[in-house]
Amino acid sequence: MANVTFEHVTKKYGDVTALKDLNLEVQDKEFLVLVGPSGCGKSTALRCLAGLEEITEGHIRIGDRVVNDVPPKDRDIAMVFQSYALYPHMSVYDNMAFGLKLRKTPKDEIDRRVHEAAKILGIESYLDRKPKALSGGQRQRVALGRALVREPSVFLLDEPLSNLDAKLRVQTRSEITKLHNNLQTTFIYVTHDQVEAMTMADRIAVMKDGVLQQVDTPQNLYDHPVNLFVAGFIGSPSMNFFNGTLTGDVNEMYVDTGAFRLRLHDELVNKVKDQVGKKVVLGVRPEDVHNPDFVPVGVKGARVKARVELTEMMGSEIYVYLVTGEDQNFIGRIDPRARYSLGEEVEVVFNLDSIHLFDQSTEKTLL
Repeated sequence: MANVTFEHVTKKYGDVTALKDLNLEVQDKEFLVLVGPSGCGKSTALRCLAGLEEITEGHIRIGDRVVNDVPPKDRDIAMVFQSYALYPHMSVYDNMAFGLKLRKTPKDEIDRRVHEAAKILGIESYLDRKPKALSGGQRQRVALGRALVREPSVFLLDEPLSNLDAKLRVQTRSEITKLHNNLQTTFIYVTHDQVEAMTMADRIAVMKDGVLQQVDTPQNLYDHPVNLFVAGFIGSPSMNFFNGTLTGDVNEMYVDTGAFRLRLHDELVNKVKDQVGKKVVLGVRPEDVHNPDFVPVGVKGARVKARVELTEMMGSEIYVYLVTGEDQNFIGRIDPRARYSLGEEVEVVFNLDSIHLFDQSTEKTLL
């Protein structure tokens, strides 16, 4: 078992900086997810940790050992790739055993580890099959099994579910979470899917353009994003944003977007009372947009006029696509008992206790 530390790690490809001064510590037995859009540096960080890429500056530690110059095979890690990377001419058993055979592990020890891993992953009945006879989900479990038999101190998983269909992704991610809970080993998992990150991680590290933006628990990232990017990336559908200005004074303060004005209650005013006149971005999550007839008890609300552009019935809720002012679009996740007609002029209620304010120029959070 081991913790993993990135100390001022930079990775450059010529003039392109893929990782910029990355400082991150992954605790022993933690499930950490690196998340961000394509090209943000998350897979590069994983490949540097695995030894598949040389870092330009900084140090990487696994436990107390600096592994910058340690070959991948000696880093005590196992990696699961997006493409499965199974040998098509070998059986499942031989695919799982191959790495151990290269290390000249005793045959009875190989047999024990393969059958133990197959049992954990529910693939014992597939051991004699070739990969072409397996479904995508079964192949992914074989790839996990091949990593599992090595009994590494750190598991690295690079978008392992991206080739699976939606239903299988949900099933397999729960299997990976259970596997982590059973093994109590350090897992570092890379994905661009923030739903995967939110449901699987002990902590999430959000990256953008090679720079670490925020590291925290899923709930804290959701409730307290440090900037506009994290706020928009975490949450599905993503947060609604409205450009505006803080107006008024400490006795009566508003966010004025041009399309509507929201009066801030006293608790919020106290947090931004020195910011009057500042250009801000108002953030409101879709689940904090309510139909006036179905506002949860205790919500401090503000009414906003809007026009219905589109509705999507999701069963347990309705996604309502709305326009306020001339062209300000936003989404509400509304109680399914509410009824809307396309083109209808309506009022919705914003939950003032859950709004976010960001500085327009720095994009850092104010509230």
